[in-house]
Amino acid sequence: MTFEIEVNGRTRSVAIERTGVDGRFRVSVDGETTLVEARRNGGYGLSLLFPDAAHETSKVSIAPGSARGELLACVAGRIAAVGINARRTGRGAADAGGAVDGEQKVTAPMPGRVVRVLVAPGDTVEARQPVAVVEAMKMENELRSPKAGRVKDVAVAAGTSVEAGRVLVIID
Repeated sequence: MTFEIEVNGRTRSVAIERTGVDGRFRVSVDGETTLVEARRNGGYGLSLLFPDAAHETSKVSIAPGSARGELLACVAGRIAAVGINARRTGRGAADAGGAVDGEQKVTAPMPGRVVRVLVAPGDTVEARQPVAVVEAMKMENELRSPKAGRVKDVAVAAGTSVEAGRVLVIID
């Protein structure tokens, strides 16, 4: 399979193929190939382990993002939104100003603990406004609204332990 991904505004071509060994894949990013071991992390998350020492980090955690076609990747304690086939799904328009239609869910990017919930049901939010803070791997991650709208539901409270992909806030 070949994908077009966008990370921090830069588009890359990624090809993935099974190696025949359980959980191992050959991944090529812009023509540079490496072996990766993939493991499930909670109900929706995925951990990628790089067995060779050439990488500055040996583990990448991935979970669903709050927008269609988006994943959240955690590398060395930093979280980045990753658009999959971003040009084809219209993700750029969603980032431009909250033009995303319908209900949008803000999810936990990885297992952790909710430190603060910054909104309540009925609150009006702007696109990219912080709605919750989740602590994972001793780092606080501020999660933001994918669009302007009204908070429909807050599914967690401060102190709640969450798995990767768990819905925290729903924006309508």
